[in-house]
Amino acid sequence: MDNFPNSIDLSTTIAGVYFPTCLMNASGARCVTQQDLHRLGESHAGAIVTKSMTPQERSGNPEPRYVSFPGGSINSMGLPNLGYHAYTELIPDLRVYNKPIVASIAGLKPSDFLEAVTAVNDAKPDLMEINLSCPNIPGKPQIGYDLHASEDLLLKIRDRAIPPIGVKLPPYFDPVHHEAMADMLTRVGVAFISAINSVGNGLVLDAETETVVIKPKGGFGGIGGRIIKPVALANVRAFYKLVGEHIQIIGTGGVETGQDVFEHLLCGASAVQLGTVLVNEHVEAFERLERELMDWLRKKGYSSVAECRGKLKEL
Repeated sequence: MDNFPNSIDLSTTIAGVYFPTCLMNASGARCVTQQDLHRLGESHAGAIVTKSMTPQERSGNPEPRYVSFPGGSINSMGLPNLGYHAYTELIPDLRVYNKPIVASIAGLKPSDFLEAVTAVNDAKPDLMEINLSCPNIPGKPQIGYDLHASEDLLLKIRDRAIPPIGVKLPPYFDPVHHEAMADMLTRVGVAFISAINSVGNGLVLDAETETVVIKPKGGFGGIGGRIIKPVALANVRAFYKLVGEHIQIIGTGGVETGQDVFEHLLCGASAVQLGTVLVNEHVEAFERLERELMDWLRKKGYSSVAECRGKLKEL
C-alpha cells in the first residue's frame, strides 16, 4: 500500500476499528484455510475476514459446487470450514499483518452460533460478523428471512460477544422488509451490516449438455458477481437511509471494477467486500481495485472514502 500516493485516503473506520483500506474479502471467498488467511494478510486487503465458522469442521456440499458464468457465479458451498477451534488458534497468528480480523460466525441451529461466539471471544478478533444469510444446505432456511428468530438470536449473541458484532444479511426486495430489519437491528444494537450475501436459489444451465452446472440441491444455488450489483446497491442504499447514522454498512455484491466500489460508497457503504472477483482473480484483485478506486475518487474530486460515502444524488 506504500506505492500509492498519499493524496487519496482509502482507509475507513467501522465500529471504532481502523481499516487501512476499505476493501476486504467477503466471508467465503478464499478464506477457509490457514494458507488462504495468510495470503489475505500479505495482500492489499484492508482486513482478514474468516470463513463463516461452525462448531465442527465441515467439508461442505459435493462438487461441482461453484461455477463462474458470463456476468456472475453460482455456488452451493455448504459451509465448508475448519471449525471454530481451528480459527481461534489461527487468529492470534494473523496479528502479524497489523490489520483488523473479522471472525464470521455461522451455525445450523442457534446453539451453534452461541457456542462459536463464546469460544471465539478468547481469540480476540476485532469484530464478529454473524452470518444470518447461510447456510446453503438442503432443508436449512436462512435465518435472516425470519425477523423474530434473528432478533432472538442476536440478543443472545450480544450478551455473550466481547467484540462489536455485525450481521451478514441476505438480499431483501421490499421496503417493508428493509424497514423491519433496520428497526430490529437498531434495537439490538449491532455495529455494522454486511449487505448482501448471494441472491439465493438461482439456476444456471449448460444448454449443450442439457444439465445444471452445480451438483448440490438439484443445481440451485446462490448467485453472485456483476449480475447482482443492482440488488446489492439497492440494499446498501436502503439500509443507509434507514440506519446510516447509527449502523455502518459494508457493501458486497457485483464488484468487478473500481467504479463498482465507488458506487457502493456513494450508496452509503463504509467498506466493500469482494466475493466472485476474488475467487476468480485471487488476492491480486485488491491491488487492481485500489488503483481503480483511487482513479475514480481523483477524477470526481474526492480525497478520501469518507468524503464520498452516501453522497448519491436523487432526481
